[in-house]
Amino acid sequence: MDNSTNVQYDEDSIRSLDWKEHIRLRPGMYIGKLGDGSSIDDGIYVLVKEIVDNSIDEHMMGNGKTIEIKISEHRVEVRDYGRGIPLGKVVDCVSKINTGGKYDSGAFQKSVGLNGVGTKAVNALSHYFKVSSFRDGKAKIAEFQQGVLTHESGEEPTNQRNGTHMVFEPDGTIFKNFRYIPQFLNNMIWNYCYLNAGLTIVFNGQKYISQNGLLDLLQSKSDPEAIRYPIIHLKGEDIEFAMTHGNQYGEEYYSFVNGQYTTQGGTHLSAFRESIVKAVREHFGKDYAPEDVRSSIIAAVAVRIQEPVFESQTKTKLGSNTVTPDPNSPTVRTFVNDFVKERLDNYLHMHTETRDAIKKRIEQSERERKELAGIKKLANERAKKANLHNKKLRDCRMHLTDAKNELRYETTLFVTEGDSASGSITKSRNIQTQAVFSLRGKPLNCFGLTKKIVYENEEFNLLQHALDIENGVENLRFNRIVIATDADVDGMHIRLLLMTFFLQFFPDLVRNGHLYVLETPLFRVRNKKETIYCYSEEEKQAAVEKLGNKPEITRFKGLGEISPSEFGRFIGEDMHLEPIILQKETSIQKLLAYYMGKNTPDRQKFIIENLKTEKSIEELALAM
Repeated sequence: MDNSTNVQYDEDSIRSLDWKEHIRLRPGMYIGKLGDGSSIDDGIYVLVKEIVDNSIDEHMMGNGKTIEIKISEHRVEVRDYGRGIPLGKVVDCVSKINTGGKYDSGAFQKSVGLNGVGTKAVNALSHYFKVSSFRDGKAKIAEFQQGVLTHESGEEPTNQRNGTHMVFEPDGTIFKNFRYIPQFLNNMIWNYCYLNAGLTIVFNGQKYISQNGLLDLLQSKSDPEAIRYPIIHLKGEDIEFAMTHGNQYGEEYYSFVNGQYTTQGGTHLSAFRESIVKAVREHFGKDYAPEDVRSSIIAAVAVRIQEPVFESQTKTKLGSNTVTPDPNSPTVRTFVNDFVKERLDNYLHMHTETRDAIKKRIEQSERERKELAGIKKLANERAKKANLHNKKLRDCRMHLTDAKNELRYETTLFVTEGDSASGSITKSRNIQTQAVFSLRGKPLNCFGLTKKIVYENEEFNLLQHALDIENGVENLRFNRIVIATDADVDGMHIRLLLMTFFLQFFPDLVRNGHLYVLETPLFRVRNKKETIYCYSEEEKQAAVEKLGNKPEITRFKGLGEISPSEFGRFIGEDMHLEPIILQKETSIQKLLAYYMGKNTPDRQKFIIENLKTEKSIEELALAM
C-alpha cells in the first residue's frame, strides 16, 4: 500500500523560510559543494572569495590600492580601504537579500557580484560574522551568529581610514572538519593580483603584487626552458590575453571574467580557443586541425563585460552571450574573436621568430597525432571489448557529467593496488557516488615516455577510458581521483608512479584539483568501551593516554587488513583526503626529473644528507 496518499497537503504544509534559513537549508545553491577544504572548489573558499570580491570591486572603481587578508585554519579577516559601506545600510547589506550597491550599474559597471547574495550567504553560513564600516571619520559595527544579529553599534567617531573590515568563522556544523589549506589560498591571492595590476594584497603578513598582469601569470605557470617562444601578451579595452606553447601534453588555460577565475570556462574561453585556431589558420593560409594548433598551448584570457550571467552562484562558468545587456551589443564570441584575430595576426607579422616557432610546434603536433592514430584505434577497440566485462572497474551510478545532479561533485574513483584492498573498498563504498579501479601490481614508471605508452599499456589505457579523459578533461567522469595504497614502502612507490602518470600525461587533472591521496588510519587503539582510530604516532600516544590501562593496539600495514565494516568509516563523511597541489612556481618536468628520473647526483645528495639510520633515530629519541 502506498502511504504517500495519507500525507496531508494543505495550507499548513506551505512554509516560508527567511533569508538565512533558506541559505542554511540549501547551501549548495549559493556556494556549490560544502567539503572540508581539501578541494579548491569547496564552499569555504567560495566564502572567502565572496568577501574579497567586494573589496576587488571597490579597487576596480578606483577606491583603495591595498587589501589586507588574514586567514588561519578556521578564521578569515578582510580589510580594504575603499569607500566603506554607507553607515545607515551596514546591517542591510550583509543580512537582506537583494540589497547592495551593485544593482546601480553606474557605480559598479563591470563587477563580479550582481545578485546581492554573496555576503549574506557568508553571514548565514558563519558561526561568527562581524562587519565594520569606516566612512569619513565615523564607524558602524554589527555582529552576527548564523545570520542572527547579536550586536549593532551606533555611529561612533573613529580615526580609521575609510573602508570595510569583515571577519567570519565558517559554521562547523555545516562545514565538517574543515580547514583552510594555505597553497589554495596562495593561488587565489595571486590570481587577484594578476588581474589587477598594481593592486597590493597583504596576505598573512606577506605582500603580493603584479605589475604585468597575465604576462606575470603565464611566466609563473610555465618553465622558461620548455616554452617554444617568448610569451605573447596583448591587451585591449576590456580584454587581455597571454599565450605560448610548451612541450607538455594537453591544453592549459586560465580564464577570467571581471576578475573572477572561471575554473569551468564558459562562452569567453570557448570563443578564445576557437579564435586562436581561426587566427593561426588565416595567418598561415593552411587548414590546420584545431587539436594540432592548440596542442601544448599555455594561455590565459581575461574579459570584462557588463552584468555577466554565470551558470551558477559560484560563478565558475560564464553563460553570457553578449558583452552588455543591450541585445544589439556584440556577442562574447564576436568580441573575443575580432580582438584575437586582428592583434595576433599583427603580432605574428611583426615577430617572425615567434611565427616560425608556432608553425614548427603545430607541425610537430600534427606528426605526433598521425603516428598515434594507428595504435589509438587498436587500443580503443581493446578497451571497448574490455569495458563489456571490465573487472578492473567497479563503476558507480552517478558521474561528474550528470550536470543536473547535486551529488556529481561527490563522485570519486578510488585507484587501488591488488584485490584485497579493492575488495575492502568495494564492499564498503557508496555505490551511488564511489567507484573502484583495481591495479595489478606496480604500474610502469612512465617518466620520459611518450603518450604512445598510454595506449600500449593495458592498465593505463583502461584507466584513461574509465575516466574518459582521452580527449581532455571536459568529459571527466569523476570529480575526485583518489590514490588508495598501503602505508608501506611498496604502497608509497605505487603512489609515486600513479602521480607520475597523471602529471606526465594529464597535468590538467592535477592543476584543476582532481587528484588526491587517501589517508587511512595507521593504528587502532581500543578497550572494551571505546575504539579510537589514529592517523599518526602522536594521535596513537594521545589515544593510549586517554584510554589508559594498556589498551589493545593494532597497526594497519595494508588496506586489506581493515575489514569492510571498518573501512566504511574512512571513506564516508570523515574521509581524510590529501590533495595533490601544484605550487605556482612548480615546473612539472623538473619535478618529475628530480624524483622519477635516473639516479641524479642531486637526489643522491639529498638522500645522503637526510638519511636517518636506526642509531640516529635512537639518539634523537633519547635527546627528546
